[in-house]
Parts: sequence; C-alpha cells; structure tokens
Amino acid sequence: MISGYHKRPRTSVPTEVARALRKRMTPQEAKLWVALRRLRPAGFTFRRQVPIGPYVVDFACLKARLVVEVDGAQHGFDTHLARDGVRDARLAERGFLVARFWNHQVDRELASVMDTIWARLTEPRAFPSL
Repeated sequence: MISGYHKRPRTSVPTEVARALRKRMTPQEAKLWVALRRLRPAGFTFRRQVPIGPYVVDFACLKARLVVEVDGAQHGFDTHLARDGVRDARLAERGFLVARFWNHQVDRELASVMDTIWARLTEPRAFPSL
C-alpha cells in the first residue's frame, strides 16, 4: 500500500455538515456503526459520515478504500439510482469501492451484511496510483 494512502480525502463539504449528519444517523446506520466498530481489532477502522469530494458517505474505511452506504426506499427510484450510479463512479475514480445495502438488509440480515463487508475488506485489489 502507498504510504499515507489512508489519510483523510480532499473534500468540498463543510465540516459542520458532516458533524450534523453524525448526530442524526438513521437506526440502521447506528446499528451498522456498532457492528463496524467490531472490526477494529482486525485493523479496519471505519469513520462515519465521511466527506469525500462533493459527497458525504455513510461509512468509510480509508485504509481499505471501502465506502459502505445504507440506503432507504427512496434510493430505489430511477432518479436516485442514476444519481447513486454517478456518485459511485466518481468515488471509484478516487479509488473507493462502494458497497450498498438496503435498510431492511441491515435490520434483518446484519450477519450477511457484515460477511459481505469483510469480503470486500479482505479481497485483493489493485489500488490506483495517486
């Protein structure tokens, strides 16, 4: 891995915006946050409501360049699907892999969600040069 590659990414989002989002996480985000913190002993530290470029992502492990998004029903509409596609592509340009989960998956299938996140964290990937 490139030295310093997991430092805070550049952003155009004011710090206050991310702070406000951290204070009002959805119940599913709060539930997943508790589970993600259990990955720290394995060396994977997540941050919540992380500004990256013009976006604020739900969770990010900067070391592994993994973004985890928890989506509600509104993300199933065409306008949101298109917006999410553009957002995911822009994050990929910055070297991030995006894993998206529905609220109901976090509520009902948390173990499966965590297994998928673990697989994304540990799968070999080529990181783009900076």
